[in-house]
Amino acid sequence: MKVRIELDPELNEESVVIHCRELSPEVLALQRSLQQGGTQPIYEERTILLKQEIPGKQSRGEPVEWLEKEFYIPLTEILFYETENKIVQAHTGTEIYQTEQKLYELEEWLPGSFMRISKSTIVNLREIYAITKNLAGASRIEFLGSHKSAYASRSYYKALTERLKRG
Repeated sequence: MKVRIELDPELNEESVVIHCRELSPEVLALQRSLQQGGTQPIYEERTILLKQEIPGKQSRGEPVEWLEKEFYIPLTEILFYETENKIVQAHTGTEIYQTEQKLYELEEWLPGSFMRISKSTIVNLREIYAITKNLAGASRIEFLGSHKSAYASRSYYKALTERLKRG
């Protein structure tokens, strides 16, 4: 995205013009953010491509063929990402999806409402319901409206709780 600022001391009021090929969710989010005085996060409505393997057909004693299905999930539905056996999984309240991105790539791409809490986990801070502190090991994180949980390592715990207190 190109950004250009033109100064004009003769203007009575600031004006922003967005030139775009199509009216994408990102452009609409940018428009809403600007109309609300820039107080709303711009990219919270982004979606991410995730995949899930589903069983396909079984023919005449052959093993079940697994098909890959693509999903476009709003980031607001993601509770956390975790790496298990070198596969990055995205957890929603009810499902688990796979993504081809590495955790460090997601960490750079995701908005500020996501935070790394261990070597293998990134959480959506807006979905955290409770944290059970464990002095001897990882602290358990629970999420709104879900039975799922993630674990924050001791080295990330302090930064996590400070970030949650700030809002």
